Amino acid sequence: MSAPVESLTPAEARQMFRDGLSVPTSGWCTGMTQANLIAVPKQYAYDFLLFAQRNPQSCPVIDVTDPGSPRTSLAPGADLRTDIPGYRIIADGVVVEERSEVTEQWTDDMVAFLIGCSFTFEHALVEAGVPVRHLTAGRNVPMYRTHIASRAADVMHGPIVVSMRAIPASQVATAVQVTSRYPTMHGAPLHIGDPASLGIADLASPDYGDAPLIEDGDVPVFWGCGVTPQAIAVAAGLPFAISHAPGKMMITDVADKFWAA
Repeated sequence: MSAPVESLTPAEARQMFRDGLSVPTSGWCTGMTQANLIAVPKQYAYDFLLFAQRNPQSCPVIDVTDPGSPRTSLAPGADLRTDIPGYRIIADGVVVEERSEVTEQWTDDMVAFLIGCSFTFEHALVEAGVPVRHLTAGRNVPMYRTHIASRAADVMHGPIVVSMRAIPASQVATAVQVTSRYPTMHGAPLHIGDPASLGIADLASPDYGDAPLIEDGDVPVFWGCGVTPQAIAVAAGLPFAISHAPGKMMITDVADKFWAA
């Protein structure tokens, strides 16, 4: 790798992913927007759009493609089938495969939704002096399925997923203030404190991502997560869907500050 990942351009990063590199993208391409992906057959697209509208903190939609198109206005020239460092295939409500590209699996009626990602506001947290422990350690963020039910939309239903960052107690207010400025990147936390209130039995065993790094005096802080659509596709038993692999995002050409309120 010729340059630190944080200083790469989005186009350079996407080329590396197209060439087969598969890594979590937290900290990549400082100052640029990252996005979650969920693509569903056209017959389910309205249901998912309605679901996202009803659950905006978990599923803030920032782009929707035309049926069959793997192109997004957020990264002209990029290909959603090849330029993400990891994909999941969901069939009949089961995650059946992880792949490095999905060119052959992408059908003519697939509608892709790009959903804001909390990785986008991590640079702002660092600038404000708030430690982002998984970023410093070069690890994936921990993510958990909660016992909180989403607001359903026709066939779309299932649990809310959250990401967690352990924040020093004295800096929790700053973290809330900073992330509140990015409502299309999940915005303010969904919950602060006791994970049992979300139905999370063991912080050390996330459902997705890596185990958290927690230091003395830290408070667990939970944000909405763009893995929620994957949990919804599974719970709803969708016959087919394509998503990013958790923590492996689409890096766009849009600056993070574009979304700041």
